[in-house]
Amino acid sequence: MKRLLALVLVSVALFPTIVIAQKSGFGETKQLQSPQTPRLGFILHGGAGTITKGSMTPEKEKEFRDALTAAITAGYKALQEGKSSLDAIEIAIRMMEDSPLFNAGKGAVFTNDGRNELDASIMNGKTLAAGAVAGLHKVKNPITLARAVMEKSPHVMMVGDGAEKFALMQKIELVDEKYFWTQHRWDGLQRVLKEEKEAEEKAKKPGTISSTSASSEPENRFGTVGAVALDKNGDIAAGTSTGGMTNKRYGRVGDAPIIGAGTYASNDTCGVSATGWGEMFIRVGVARDIAAMMEYRGLPIQQAADLVMKKVEKLGGDGGVVAMDKFGNMAISFNSEGMYRAYIDVNGKPVVEIYK
Repeated sequence: MKRLLALVLVSVALFPTIVIAQKSGFGETKQLQSPQTPRLGFILHGGAGTITKGSMTPEKEKEFRDALTAAITAGYKALQEGKSSLDAIEIAIRMMEDSPLFNAGKGAVFTNDGRNELDASIMNGKTLAAGAVAGLHKVKNPITLARAVMEKSPHVMMVGDGAEKFALMQKIELVDEKYFWTQHRWDGLQRVLKEEKEAEEKAKKPGTISSTSASSEPENRFGTVGAVALDKNGDIAAGTSTGGMTNKRYGRVGDAPIIGAGTYASNDTCGVSATGWGEMFIRVGVARDIAAMMEYRGLPIQQAADLVMKKVEKLGGDGGVVAMDKFGNMAISFNSEGMYRAYIDVNGKPVVEIYK
């Protein structure tokens, strides 16, 4: 029996299994490869939600595909040039923050009082160091400030005026709040306010946040951007950036800047970036839970991601995650109608997907 077991172990070591593009019942697995051969890896998302074929013009779809392709290509090129996974994450997310297409940075949605409020986080899988920022109004690229919090302060999270004061100290670019204003996001706020007012009048309960407010409309919650990278040293990093939820109030903060909810990275397991209904992702602790499923139960990354997303769904939440393990195996799992995502395949080519 001992000789048989030894033979099996030798066979596995010499001839590792390679699995490519297996489908799962809940999400989808992308370019899985042998756990004996870690490689450069990059995967990102631009948000999830009510994204179906025919819901946008061919011109608009091309804009999204071009933006995702540019970001994934730039991030992967950084890895090829020997830059760290943290560098690659920051480069790609900054590009998406600079685009009005995504709900992050330039394209951020509006709060109830007509302002843009930004959150972001980043994590180093090698050291478990992390940085996060929330409630920003003037920082052009929140992901860069989140990294500064991680690397140039003793803290993990900074918020509001204090975070922007720190940005000024670190010579991180601040802009006038008008920089973040976009017509389609403004129109989105006006539509939600109108719907909310009509619902309140119908219910005759002034001041009540109706069930038709932004918290229940998927198109008003999603658009967060995020990425996970694996560099030549085997170090994983993950980052997430968002403008939050249309019509949000009271200083509400979602999962994007919460380490363990919207972002997590550990060289021992995986990196994760999430997008969706933040309250549910915080309650589940989505990003850390995926890593824990791998650490404590030995699950492969796709199975772990699917199981955790089912927990979110059970609470009534929706959205999705992109994830990558320490060998470069990737997972995408979401329960919404679509998700903007891109990854580098086994041939080093960018792949962009939008619909389910």
